[in-house]
Amino acid sequence: MSAGARDDAGGRPRWNHNVHYHRVVHDAVPPGARTALDVGCGEGTLARRLRERVPDVTGVDLHGPSLAAARAAGGDVTYVEGDVLTHPFTPGSFDLVASVATLHHLDARTGLLRLAALVRPGGRLAVVGLARASSASDLPYEAAALALDPLARWRRGYWEHPSPTVWPPPATYAEMRALVHELLPGARYRRHVYWRWSAVWTRPPA
Repeated sequence: MSAGARDDAGGRPRWNHNVHYHRVVHDAVPPGARTALDVGCGEGTLARRLRERVPDVTGVDLHGPSLAAARAAGGDVTYVEGDVLTHPFTPGSFDLVASVATLHHLDARTGLLRLAALVRPGGRLAVVGLARASSASDLPYEAAALALDPLARWRRGYWEHPSPTVWPPPATYAEMRALVHELLPGARYRRHVYWRWSAVWTRPPA
């Protein structure tokens, strides 16, 4: 599946640093998944692609204008305007819970615990997040991003999404890695180019 998402009027794949890592979520969809939740869904780009594989997809976001754009794009996705921390989603009710570039808008510990609680036994949580460099081990990734980003923008263009942003992220990569390993035992944490990290976790069967 392409890292881009063919959502613009001209048919050109949308691309930005978040869309580039949608593949982390696609690769995490459990076999036979029936339900998925896209947390911080914005304009619905990821939710619509998930709907191609999952029969029942819900997107949740606080930003009303982004949700209006998502609904206008169609795609048979249910959109909820609300806060994932307080909206009455039933714990353990989703085969897949996805979050791309949203966790740094929340308290990281509270957010990870909430997202994990929404995953059914045997289901998966897939998070792509932002963080800050803080050590020498981050330097190769920072250098690679600075070198590759201009070329990627030239080749693909860059979609500036209209959803609110937070910069700089409040946590460092080292802090997020430690938190993931503490709260999600067995999760696969990865550091990525383009200023992103990811974690994929399977909730143990009941």
